[in-house]
Amino acid sequence: MTSPANFVFSISSVWEVLSLFLIPIGGGIPAGVLLAESRNIPWPITALLYFISDVILACIFEPLMLLVIKLGKRSPKLAKVTDAFRQSMRKTTAVYGNHLGPLALIIIAFGVDPMTGRAAAAAAGHRFIMGWVFAIAGDMLYFGVIMVSTLWLNSNLGDGTWTTVIILISMIGGPPLIRRIRQKWAQFKR
Repeated sequence: MTSPANFVFSISSVWEVLSLFLIPIGGGIPAGVLLAESRNIPWPITALLYFISDVILACIFEPLMLLVIKLGKRSPKLAKVTDAFRQSMRKTTAVYGNHLGPLALIIIAFGVDPMTGRAAAAAAGHRFIMGWVFAIAGDMLYFGVIMVSTLWLNSNLGDGTWTTVIILISMIGGPPLIRRIRQKWAQFKR
């Protein structure tokens, strides 16, 4: 049987990991995964904590998004910001076609972030539940890739600091590098 002291410590560890996952930039993922591993939190619980952080994000972001949309209808300045966001969203989602289906919305959330995935889902006409289902599904896939990469790299390096640095550099620098390679490849094929 688990003693009360271990249970409190476990709750404390769970809270610390969840707190890292609530950081709105990707750096919380490798740090949270490594902290969970160091605190002997099993990976399914770690994934559940990340899912919970996404649900918390949904509950915070959705009212803010709706408020900005409502205020954008009343304020000319905010309407310009909202319109600029719509234009940006159209450019971002143009590669996926005019009618965004569930897979495209999941891919957007995977490739950008869950808030952009939710905004794309809202633009495609999906309400709160289904919009966030697609956004969270994409974000959970992203989390899975980063979690597995972090655990694998840490098991090979044995240094959590360098693992986090390398994963962060990969998360930030990887997408622009891939775009550049694809552009060069397209030019080469011509």
